[in-house]
Amino acid sequence: MSKLGTLGARLHHGEVGYDFVKNRKIWYGISILITITAIVGLAVRGLHMGIEFQGGAVFTTPKNMSASVAQAETWAEDASGHDAIVQKLGDGSLRIQISGTDTQQSDQIKEDLSQKLDVPAEKINADLVGPSWGDQIANKAWQGLGIFMVLVVIYLAIAFEWRMALAAFVALVHDITITVGIYALVGFEVTPGTVIGLLTILGYSLYDTVVVFDSLKEQTKDITKQTRWTYAEIANRSINSTLVRSINTTVVALLPVAGLLFIGGGVLGAGMLNDISLSLFVGLAAGAYSSIFIATPLVADLKEAEPQMKSLKKRVLAKRAQASAKGEEAPAAADEAPYADDGTDDAAAAVVGPRNQPTSRGRGRGRPSGKRR
Repeated sequence: MSKLGTLGARLHHGEVGYDFVKNRKIWYGISILITITAIVGLAVRGLHMGIEFQGGAVFTTPKNMSASVAQAETWAEDASGHDAIVQKLGDGSLRIQISGTDTQQSDQIKEDLSQKLDVPAEKINADLVGPSWGDQIANKAWQGLGIFMVLVVIYLAIAFEWRMALAAFVALVHDITITVGIYALVGFEVTPGTVIGLLTILGYSLYDTVVVFDSLKEQTKDITKQTRWTYAEIANRSINSTLVRSINTTVVALLPVAGLLFIGGGVLGAGMLNDISLSLFVGLAAGAYSSIFIATPLVADLKEAEPQMKSLKKRVLAKRAQASAKGEEAPAAADEAPYADDGTDDAAAAVVGPRNQPTSRGRGRGRPSGKRR
């Protein structure tokens, strides 16, 4: 078995682990800092909306153009007075995209480009996109996002409980805010592909969150019938038991997206891939982070505010203090696994830290002492 597989088995069985819930204030602080940075970037720089959203013209030149992308971009901006995006396609033709132009302006821009590029005007293809079409796309995207959020909250509230639904909603908003903020800071163009990427990452983020919630729901069944573990401690076990699965899922999903973003868009210059690949890359990473560091710790906070869980925590801590005063081994959360649902307080060992080794008191019981002959 590989080292990662061995680590995953040890995490699942509680032999090793990390106390994510205990350090939740650190993760909250990091998330708040990143979110504020994203919001400031969005407010200061704004989003660079593509031609599909604000209207404009797209000019496509004949094949095998000798002009460079930088030259064509300068000529297009001089002719239109607006920012231009130029891409060189695989057949050597140029795709020149200029936002905020109408039919009359596009005809003049086409004439200017034909002179600069030394190409007959009739050989330059011009396509106009009206701003009303972009408004329809934006409205449909917002409607789809709103419907998705409502359905997610309803489903999680029915399948689990409202606290988990609220935590998942906060995590999804966290992921969207960070992704959109990074888009603003980087300055990539927002296209329909970006919207598709945003909606896609919500599914990945929700998947990781639901996996942890399902484990948490199973392990906290009849939790108030025992006095060895608090809700937060069992929530931490749920994170650790699914940690390797979440990491594997995220890495496998990020590798092809990273290829699109850094190799396709960066090295090969296929800029058309940047709009969807950046949203997927940032969103997948943020989704994995939020499911581990935000959603489950937030559920633990909400649950431990309940009177039943407060009472349970007091009983657990009182029992540990009593055991410690008697000189017995206290069932500390760092050294015990969640209880077995058998009506007793006995359970297997270790959520976080090394597994407790059996004592030597019972070793060799039933066998005669001394060397065997």
